[in-house]
Amino acid sequence: MSELNSSNQFVPVQENNNGEVVVSGRMLHAALEIKTQYTKWFDRMKEYGFEENQDYIMVSQKRLTNNPRNPYTEEVDHIIKLDMAKEISMIQRSEPGKKARQYFIQVEKHWNSPEMIMKRALQIADKKIVSLEEKIEADKPKTIFADAVAASKTSILVGELAKLLKQNGVEIGQKRLFQYMRENGFLIKRKGTDYNMPTQYSMERGLFEIKETSIQHSDGHISINKTPKVTGKGQQYFINKFLADIA
Repeated sequence: MSELNSSNQFVPVQENNNGEVVVSGRMLHAALEIKTQYTKWFDRMKEYGFEENQDYIMVSQKRLTNNPRNPYTEEVDHIIKLDMAKEISMIQRSEPGKKARQYFIQVEKHWNSPEMIMKRALQIADKKIVSLEEKIEADKPKTIFADAVAASKTSILVGELAKLLKQNGVEIGQKRLFQYMRENGFLIKRKGTDYNMPTQYSMERGLFEIKETSIQHSDGHISINKTPKVTGKGQQYFINKFLADIA
């Protein structure tokens, strides 16, 4: 919460994180010169229909005592919204209550003045701009990387894709990536000659290609070795998918 700049404050007012004017219940209790003990007085005020987390929130903090055996004690306070503070002041039939009521009316007028409304609007806009700039900056490496991959014409092995993902914060190795692709229908999971080969689904979407290599054996016969490779389009697809999951 931030304290509002105002001279001659009868009760110090602050702005909470939601942009609302609030005051300390204990400070209001003191300003109204209430003789009843604070927590008993506040319990009685709540009976006028005020609701926790809507009109006020309870807070507690440690306070020093003069007891060496128990140097700290918990002190309960309440953060009260302006409307509640104004109503409580109206209930008090005393000169401090009258002063508090007039004071809160002036605070409300000042808070709702065109200048203050414009100021708050600009502050909200500034916060949104800063938040957006931070997000853009955080996403920038990912965006540049994904764009570079999209433009790439080079297919890579699944193990190389795992390394790229790990460099970008995705904790996954080659074995786990193969398992993920099998379990999610990108690679064939049934054991056999086509094990770990791209599924029809992957091939139709251009995520994989099959690299065939001829191997000539010592006895003269030739065999074909097939290796699944992730295309540029596939690299962008999987990178975006995994980065979205950890965002």
